[in-house]
Parts: sequence; C-alpha cells; structure tokens
Amino acid sequence: MKSPICEQLGIEFPLIAFTHCRDVVCAVSKAGGMGVLGAAGYTPEQLEIELNWIDEHIDGKPYGVDLIVPNSMANKDESMSRDDLGGLVPGEHKAFAASILAQHDIDTGGLYEEKSRGSGGFLGEGRAANILDIAFAHPISMIVNALGVPPAYMLELGKAKGVPVGALVGSKQHAVKQAEAGVDILIVSGTEAGGHCGEVSTMVLVPEVAEAVAEFDGVSILAAGGIVTGRQMAAAMAMGAHGAWCGSVWLTTQEAETAPVIKEKLLAASSNQTVRSKSRTGKYSRQIRSPWTDAWESSDGAPDPLPMPLQSLVSEPALSKVAKLAETGHQGARQLATYWVGQGVGMMTQSLSARQVVYDFMEDFLKASERLNGFVEEA
Repeated sequence: MKSPICEQLGIEFPLIAFTHCRDVVCAVSKAGGMGVLGAAGYTPEQLEIELNWIDEHIDGKPYGVDLIVPNSMANKDESMSRDDLGGLVPGEHKAFAASILAQHDIDTGGLYEEKSRGSGGFLGEGRAANILDIAFAHPISMIVNALGVPPAYMLELGKAKGVPVGALVGSKQHAVKQAEAGVDILIVSGTEAGGHCGEVSTMVLVPEVAEAVAEFDGVSILAAGGIVTGRQMAAAMAMGAHGAWCGSVWLTTQEAETAPVIKEKLLAASSNQTVRSKSRTGKYSRQIRSPWTDAWESSDGAPDPLPMPLQSLVSEPALSKVAKLAETGHQGARQLATYWVGQGVGMMTQSLSARQVVYDFMEDFLKASERLNGFVEEA
C-alpha cells in the first residue's frame, strides 16, 4: 500500500498489532502487517529470551517493542527500595481490595504478605535504560513508549540506529508535544481503546491531531481506539491516519496467551461492557467490566485510587489471585476476572488465527475503500 507507514516500517499493509504474545507478533508480521511486543513487566533477561525467540521465528520480517516509561510517577528515579514503595500503600486500599475478594468467597490470607514486585511493569529511569539496551541489540523496526514523551535515551538510540520511535497520545496537545520532542510515529489513541486511554473519541481525535501536526515533516499517524475491522481502519485513514494500531482484537485470537476465562468473557461481551477507571494502575485505563471494577467505581466506601505505580501494588496481587482461581473453576473468581480491552470488543465474536484477522482486515479495508469511492461521481 502507498502509506508512509509501510515505507517507514518496511511492511505491506499498515496494520500494527500490539500484543503481549510473541506468537501473535510473528503471525501478524508474516501476514504483511507488523507485530509489536508489549514488554511491560519484563526483566532484561526475560526480554532477551522473548526477542531471541521472535528473531528465530519471524522469518526476517519487521517487528517492534513497546515499553511503559511514564513521565510522572512515584519513584520514577528508582531511589526507593521495593519495601519503601510498598510502605506508601495505605492499609485502607489493601483492606478494600481484600473485601471485594472475600465477598466472592476468596481466601485473602497472606494476600499482601509477599514483597512488592516493583512498579507493576512501569519502568523507572534506570531499568528503562537497561531494557532499551536489550531491545536495540535486536533487529527491531520500531520502539514505542506507551505513556508520555519517550525518555531522551530512547529518542537518541532511535535516531542513532535508524529505528522509528513511536508514542501513544490521547490529545492534540500531547501530540504536538511529542512531535516537538522528535517522535516519528504518533499512535493517536481515542477513549475507546483498551488499556490506558484519554477522554476524546477516535473519530474526533484522529483528524484533530492530523491537522495539528501537519507542519512537522516525517511524522506519521497511526489511529487507535476501538478499531477491530478493516472498515474502521479505512475510516481512520480517510480522516488523516496513515495506518492503524490495534491491541484488543488480538486477545481472542487462537495464538493469544489470554486466559481462557478472559477469552470467554471477551467473546461474549457487548461494546458497552467496558469501563474506564483509575482503579487498576492509577491512570485511566479501559477494561472489561466485572464486580471488581464496579466496586472501585462505587461511591459507597471505595477509596480514591493511588498515583502510579502505587495503585498497581494494590490491584495486581488481588487480580493475580483472582486469575489463578478463575482458571480452576472458582465461580467467585470467574465473576471478578477482568482484563484490559477496548469498546470494539462487541465486534470480537469468534476466535480466529492472527493471520486470518490480518487477511480479514485487508478484505474489509478494500471493500470499504470501494464503497467510499462509489460516492464520488466519475468526471
């Protein structure tokens, strides 16, 4: 396709797949799009293993890596120990989370006795540099920061190695700031998106950003937020995007490592069964609604979420226990189970291979393009 993204990334079709599953990364890249591995929470050693595996199985096709290096969060400089960080979490928040589990017949003994595992996947400055060194030691074709302006080290490495640097944005102001910082690819993510998201819809945000950054040479735009079909991708490109960045649609693919309980919930969910909440990470993120999310959004006794990454130290131990029990058939845990997903979930009704999802995108995109062209009278 004649898209700047295709030339920039060396791909055939401007569909970018954000996924935590290395099998999906390879399948999408080999089908003509590009897979991007979500590496939040990985240690350098774990990332090395994953990227080595991808290098061996992707047949030389392009792929990328996505990290979370927030501009603002507690312990960004990593000056506090894990125990010190855990000590900042009020007992009220732990007690509230434990009460939700107890109401669903889950034993909460020892729930918070294990030592904190750090920042819940969010990288401080030191760990970010280590992870970036690992990522750039591999033949990646794109590096992305998921929260805020990428750190200077990421931008410098990207320029030095000729690897485009991307960043997610949820507002026009953020987009301009990213372009001014030297970001190459803006992932313009509407509020419909799963995971961290802003308030503005994709339909409004894409053309708004496209106009705002038109003066910046070489800055490409990927539309994101609720996009699970080729016709949505075509619509976004008609509004000024150069391609699409999709995450949720891969969660129900056959290759995805998504827990079976979550896959079942996603395939059965309608588009209004997601909620945008700070209760999981301390920043607004969209996830499938469950009694867990309802409890945190209730005005009846729910404490205000803590700033990132402290809220993750409350939510992740509890939700990790929920996920493990849910897979054993525990009914209370199955009810509570939740995961990040966008509003496009209502159109994710069957589990297909990742390759087939790419092909369906291509076919649907072409049909939408033909339909749009049909509205224009021939001269």
